[in-house]
Amino acid sequence: MKNNFIFIGLLVSLIQISCETKKIEHKEDIEFLVTNPIRKDTSITKDYVSQIHSISHIELRAMEKGYLQKISVDEGQYVKKGQIMFQIMPNIYKAELLKVQAEARAAEIEYKNTKHLAAGNVVSKNELAMAKANLEKAKADVVLAQTHLDFTTVRAPFNGIMDHLHEREGSLLEEGELLTSLSDNSKMWVYFNVPEAEYLDYIVSANKGVKQEVALLMANNKLFDKKGVVETIEAEFNNQTGNIAFRATFPNPDRILRHGQTGSIIMRVPLKNAIIIPQKATFEILDKKYVFVVDEDNVVAQREITVGAELPHLFIIEEGLTEKDVILLEGIRVVKNNEEIHTKFLASNKVLAGLDLYAE
Repeated sequence: MKNNFIFIGLLVSLIQISCETKKIEHKEDIEFLVTNPIRKDTSITKDYVSQIHSISHIELRAMEKGYLQKISVDEGQYVKKGQIMFQIMPNIYKAELLKVQAEARAAEIEYKNTKHLAAGNVVSKNELAMAKANLEKAKADVVLAQTHLDFTTVRAPFNGIMDHLHEREGSLLEEGELLTSLSDNSKMWVYFNVPEAEYLDYIVSANKGVKQEVALLMANNKLFDKKGVVETIEAEFNNQTGNIAFRATFPNPDRILRHGQTGSIIMRVPLKNAIIIPQKATFEILDKKYVFVVDEDNVVAQREITVGAELPHLFIIEEGLTEKDVILLEGIRVVKNNEEIHTKFLASNKVLAGLDLYAE
């Protein structure tokens, strides 16, 4: 009985050794696909937090003091250029205009009489000049009084949408008192900040005379239905953030966008001589990304990489690889660090051809 147990134990041991030998032999027979990173020009989609502004956004203030007699518009209303919005009680300014108009007529009569007397050498030329000066001053007073009277009627300086009212009818206004704000939303200026490195890539690769087209992702996570174009770049970088402000202009015919909204600009950013590898060739350890690099002796070595950007199925490599490196394409879960393997090389262009590429 004891001999039977010994025999069975030996048999099990032989079977285990045989299986392990077969596993080792089977692994040694595997050819692992390897490839090179590829270097090429491409572009990626970047999003930038943005602030949305009307092309014209102003505060409407009272140019004269007095009682707010009438408000002819309502909050949120669309108004047209020249439309009356507010009326400040004009009585005092009308009286002032009548007064200076009368003084101007008197000055004109005096000037004509003096001119007639000067023609007969009854008065001197200096008296005629003084009468003329008095007439011109009186006319200027009329223009000034008329201007003050006109300022009591506040009109829309352009087509736009008004904000909330800051004063109500009957309020006693001081000169410069804020009445409301007015926004021209026919087009919108969208400002977004771009880091220095991306600004340089944009400037170097931008087609001269061709404006960069961008999209706007609104706060509801939906794309605005109109495309915008980058029209201006500010002159200076922000020394604290290292960013520079871009401005894109969007048409807004349906007045969907309003002054003060936020969103994200979606822009295609060109990349020159980018190092590209398939995402499936990478693995993560503690939030760091790695690849297996294969040397001339077919020994794999784990190497950390820095991913600069991501495309569908692809990574743009910022640091860690060159196009001369050979990386393990498949079997990264099977091999071990510093292990010798059998490899089969697959050209990088064939690898990329098998993926859904968005690189250009």
